[in-house]
Amino acid sequence: MSDPRGADRAYDLVLFGATGFTGGLTADYLAAHAPAGLRWAIAGRNATRLGEVADRLGTGADVGVLVADATDAASLSEVARQARVVVSTVGPYLQHGEPLVAACAEAGTDYVDLTGEPEFVDRMWLAHHQTAVRTGARLVHACGFDSIPHDLGAYYTVRQLPDDVPITLRGVVRSGGSFSGGTFHSALHQMSRATQAKQAYAARRRAEQRPDGRSSRSVTARPHRDPVLGYWLLPLPTIDPVVVARSGAELASYGPKFRYSHWAGTKTLRFAAGGAAAVGALAGAAQVKPVRDFLLGKVPQGSGPDESKREKSWFTVDFVGEGGGRTVRTRVSGGDPGYTETAKMLAESAMCLALDDLPETRGQVTTAVAMGDALLARLQAAGIRFEDR
Repeated sequence: MSDPRGADRAYDLVLFGATGFTGGLTADYLAAHAPAGLRWAIAGRNATRLGEVADRLGTGADVGVLVADATDAASLSEVARQARVVVSTVGPYLQHGEPLVAACAEAGTDYVDLTGEPEFVDRMWLAHHQTAVRTGARLVHACGFDSIPHDLGAYYTVRQLPDDVPITLRGVVRSGGSFSGGTFHSALHQMSRATQAKQAYAARRRAEQRPDGRSSRSVTARPHRDPVLGYWLLPLPTIDPVVVARSGAELASYGPKFRYSHWAGTKTLRFAAGGAAAVGALAGAAQVKPVRDFLLGKVPQGSGPDESKREKSWFTVDFVGEGGGRTVRTRVSGGDPGYTETAKMLAESAMCLALDDLPETRGQVTTAVAMGDALLARLQAAGIRFEDR
């Protein structure tokens, strides 16, 4: 194992939120793919439902059961003290996530989640990064479709360019898939807190150390047609470009001046315009509490697409990187982005932290910084494709 910290703890890995939709898929993946000898457990607040999950996984999984509540700091501290790595699927994270992050940071326990909420990530850095640096915990957010294909896809692409020249990179996302209630709730809450998110980002920027002699940031531009890929590009205001830029700030291989732009790609201008209108309408609705509450009530948390729908879903992220007179194209692709592949990415991230030989990092770090080549190899072996074009 890469790190002796916590070697005497009861579990290598604890999955918190295993009774939810994505948590259940993650538990299924671990039961099917965890190596022999991995000591792992599922955790949540309802002992009866946890028992049902354990029964579904079967005796071959040899999974432990821990009862803990997201509102009970003492129970979360007990979970953190028993584990080398804690995985959380309990969102929206702004509402439910901080106590577990705090417990892991204090206990020196590695933590991963699948949040796509920028405000949550920034607030956790401000509140718990220094504690995690002191204890040696690695806090790795956004270990699902937000933001592994984009963060590791950028990492994979940048490695093919010189590391001593300015690099510009763009990622273009296309997908066909459904969303769960948890994702919808997180997205609406995030849209309703634009001001608070900006404040948290600004506070982190003031406190965060900048790379010495280098710069890395995400950039935006107007919608346009990509001359290389042929898609119409629509700016995609997700957490992903910020995550990529933070990896660029930490890793010297991204060059002295790294710029990343993030887009949704469509084949026609009509679809681009329709997508922009739909996102704008949803963002507007999120600002009006009665409307927001009505929409949230229509899509309950814990729900999601059935297996037949997930089997038909897919995603691609195309990258175009330029630096030192060279242009490289790559693609990351896979199946159902929101759930099947997200559960895979989350579980492989947790096992990577628990089992693999990794660079020495501590505090809040991105997937590329914390796990880099090791996680890339795991995901390729698990069927997510990283390819040159």
